[in-house]
Amino acid sequence: MKSLNVDQITTRGKPRQIHTKQISNGFRLCSSRHHRCHDRSKKKGKRKPEEVVVTLSPSQDAYNKRLAETLNLNRTHRILAFKNKPQPPPLQAYSSLHQQQQQLPKPRRHIHQTCRKTLEAPDILDDFNLNLLDWSSHNVLAIALSHTLYLGDASTGSVSELVTIEQNKGPITSISWSPDGSYIALGLNNSQVQVWDSSSNRKLRTLNNLHQSEVGSLAWNNHILTTGGMDEKIVNNDVRTRSHVVGEVCGLKWSGSGKELASGGDDNVVHIWDHSAGSQWLHRLEEHSSAVKALAWCPFLSSLLATGGGGEDGTIKFWNTHTGVC
Repeated sequence: MKSLNVDQITTRGKPRQIHTKQISNGFRLCSSRHHRCHDRSKKKGKRKPEEVVVTLSPSQDAYNKRLAETLNLNRTHRILAFKNKPQPPPLQAYSSLHQQQQQLPKPRRHIHQTCRKTLEAPDILDDFNLNLLDWSSHNVLAIALSHTLYLGDASTGSVSELVTIEQNKGPITSISWSPDGSYIALGLNNSQVQVWDSSSNRKLRTLNNLHQSEVGSLAWNNHILTTGGMDEKIVNNDVRTRSHVVGEVCGLKWSGSGKELASGGDDNVVHIWDHSAGSQWLHRLEEHSSAVKALAWCPFLSSLLATGGGGEDGTIKFWNTHTGVC
C-alpha cells in the first residue's frame, strides 16, 4: 500500500495545523494539542514514521474542544484524588485563645447581705430537738407554731392555716413534706403522727401507738414515712416496722438512692441503717461531742454523708458510709 503524507488540510476557510503519523496501513488525525498518535501495528523493524501537520478550521477546533469538555476528556487531574489532612492551627493561636478564655471573668453570684424578708413566728417552741420548719417541692413553706400549722406560699406571699391540733394532743413537735409536695406529716407531743393533704386541707390518716412520747423527727422515702421520738425508737411506717435502741432521735435523713437512712441523736451518735438489713445498724459513728441533728447526703455521691454537731461540738464531719470512716 502506498504511504500518504499530508502537509496541510484546509477546512471551511482558514487553515489550522494538526499532527498525524504516517503508517503503513493508513493514518489517523490527532487533536490540536499535539498528542502523539501511536502506530497500531507496532511491529519490530519498522522505522519511525514521520509526523505530518494537518490544519483545522477555527470552527472545527472549537467543536473539538466543546466535545472534549462534554465527554470530560480534558481532565488533567485524577478522578480518585486523595486530599491532604487539614493542617492543625498554629500553636500561637491556640495559646492566645486559651489565655483569653482564662482571662474572662467568671460571673459572680449575688448574695444578699441582709435579710430579704422576715416572717413573724410567735409561739414557736424553743426546743433544739424539734423540727418545726420544712419547705416543699411546690415552693410552700410550712411552720408549726405551738398547736397550729401554717403554710406560706413563697411564690405569691400568701399565708394560710392548715390545722390547729387539740390541746390534749399538741403541740406539734415535727413536720415533713412528702417528696411530691402534696402531703405533709405532723408529729405530735402525744406520740401521734398525722398525714394531711395540703390541697384539700383534709386529714388522710392518723398513726397511733408508734411511740411512747413526742415525735421529734420525720423523714419520707417515697411511700415510707420514718418517725423518731424521745422514746429511743425509729419506726418505718409501711408494711415493715422496726425498733432500734438509740438515744433520743433528733435528726433523720434518707439517702438519694433510698437504700440507707442516717439518724442522729442527743447521745452524740450517728447511725447508718440499711433499708433491707433488718434492725441492725450498718455503722455507729461516735466522733461528735454534742447532739447530732444536721444530716445531709451528697446529691452526686451516694456514699458521702455530712453530719453537724450542735452545742460545744460545732463541727461538720464527712463520712464514707461504705466504710464508716470520717
